[in-house]
Order: sequence, then C-alpha cells, then structure tokens
Amino acid sequence: MSRLRTSSGRGTASRVISGIGALFAFIEVLYILMIVLGANQGNAFFKFIQSLAEPLALFFPGLFNTGNYNLDVFLNYGLAAVFWLVVTGLIARAVSRY
Repeated sequence: MSRLRTSSGRGTASRVISGIGALFAFIEVLYILMIVLGANQGNAFFKFIQSLAEPLALFFPGLFNTGNYNLDVFLNYGLAAVFWLVVTGLIARAVSRY
C-alpha cells in the first residue's frame, strides 16, 4: 500500500514539474506572438508578459542576430521555450523514476 502512495506522489510531482515547464514555454510563445504580430508595446498586458518572458529566456536573447528583429525574437525566445520543455521533461522523468 505504501508503494502505491509513493508512486502516486512521484507522478503528481512529475506532472507539476511538466506543467511548470509548459507554462514557461507558453509565456515565451505568447511573447513571440505578441512581438511578431505587432502588439502595442505600451499596453500593460504586453509589459506584464514581457516582464515574465525576458527573465525566463535566460541567456538565449542575443544568441542569434540575423538582422531581422522578428526572426531574432522567434529564434531566441523560441529556443528558450524548447529549452524549458526539454529540461522540465527530463527532470519530470527523473522524478517519476526515482
């Protein structure tokens, strides 16, 4: 019976970790869409998303410099989104196994 509880706890922790990664990736993708589609950068919602997306992008902004601002945002922040999905997926897998 205790093994069942432990397994369930690990599964819950794994889902929470995966959910956090998906949320971080969603914020990055939302920021990309707002930039590429030309959202009003003076808008409070845009500034809120930007204040979340920029720190979550870690060291990726500036990694690619193609000369096209929209493409740079897409590549740099898109790579950050993929990073969060991969890293949290690996952590979630490790938590669920041990």
